[in-house]
Amino acid sequence: MANKESLQQTQNKVLILCVDRDGDIEVKAGIKTPLLGRRANLDAAVALALKDPEEPDANAMFEAIRQYDRLVSEKKSDEIFEVATISGTELGGVKADRKLSSELDNILETFAATEIILVSDGYSDEAVSPIIESRHVPISSVRRIVIKHSESIEETAAVFTKYIQLIVETPRYARIVLGLPGLFVLIFAIFWIGGINNIIDMSYYGIAIAICIGVFLLFKGFGADRIAKNSYKWIREYSPPPVHIQISNYTIIAGIVCIIISIYLGIQNVSDNLLQNTQDVAGWLSLLPEVIALFIKGIKDIGIVGTILVLIGRSLMLYFERDTRLLRTIALIAEVAWVAIILDCAANVLQQPRPIEIGFQNSYFLHFIWSIGIGILIWVAAILLFSIVNTSSKKFFKKQEEDKKGEEIIS
Repeated sequence: MANKESLQQTQNKVLILCVDRDGDIEVKAGIKTPLLGRRANLDAAVALALKDPEEPDANAMFEAIRQYDRLVSEKKSDEIFEVATISGTELGGVKADRKLSSELDNILETFAATEIILVSDGYSDEAVSPIIESRHVPISSVRRIVIKHSESIEETAAVFTKYIQLIVETPRYARIVLGLPGLFVLIFAIFWIGGINNIIDMSYYGIAIAICIGVFLLFKGFGADRIAKNSYKWIREYSPPPVHIQISNYTIIAGIVCIIISIYLGIQNVSDNLLQNTQDVAGWLSLLPEVIALFIKGIKDIGIVGTILVLIGRSLMLYFERDTRLLRTIALIAEVAWVAIILDCAANVLQQPRPIEIGFQNSYFLHFIWSIGIGILIWVAAILLFSIVNTSSKKFFKKQEEDKKGEEIIS
């Protein structure tokens, strides 16, 4: 028994290791690594070669098996040989190296090699060698497999034909390599025909080519072709929203347009009635109340209409959604409509400020105070009215409240 253990310790265990750092064995052939043993490596090499006959890793695996067979036939009594294959990932980098390290450890646990013969396609040597040496297993030999290509005219023609076919059949390359030169030839032909008939001067050909190249570079540089493609796709696949949302959006947009126009009208009203008659710019500050009054008078009508339209659009959406905020929004519409009177009274106060006179009709200030008071009463009445409506229409808003509770329970 002791002699047997001593013999195992003195035996030289040589591992012929094939490395596939980019993980083609797993990706293309669908075979998991690590692979240990001649049969497993031969089956994997055949499967990979059938998937991709031009794959260098398949040739490297065949070379590892060939080296194994040769060394086994020449082995001495104190030598044991084994062949294995490990692979990384298709993304490479740190992740691939960590996978190679893990698989190498698995192999060394099964076959405790004393030296390694590394077989690769040449790309992996520098990356894998430090990983192997960190396991304190020396690399006794490195076998690089480089696929030989014939330099004959037939193979050169075949490779050239292959790339020409790739350019012609791939739209991405054909547009640049064939389409742009084809456009230049077409323009040249048009100018040539025009030159023969004395219609077009051939000297403009260079200008036309420069314009075409400039437009092409601009389209490619700013991605105008992708924007146009995405816009066409969006238009083709666009699905209109429900009718009530369309009506709501329309009224909101119309209201915003009215508000913008009212701002312009307010500025125009100030310009027409005040600024044209004012030469001293520094004196405008003294006329600030008048400016504000004219701006309010110009903005109030269409501005209030626009605001009401926005609120109506919001109310339509809340109605179809059965949202309880609908009643508050309707109350706000009534209050905004009364704001037009408050703004008019405020503008009159700013335009003709004078002491409070006896008599309600002759006092702009009293009109302003009364408009605010009536507005408050309207607001309170609207709140009371819609509170009653809300109590009597609980069934209408019940569905929306149940949906909210369901969402809260799920969250």
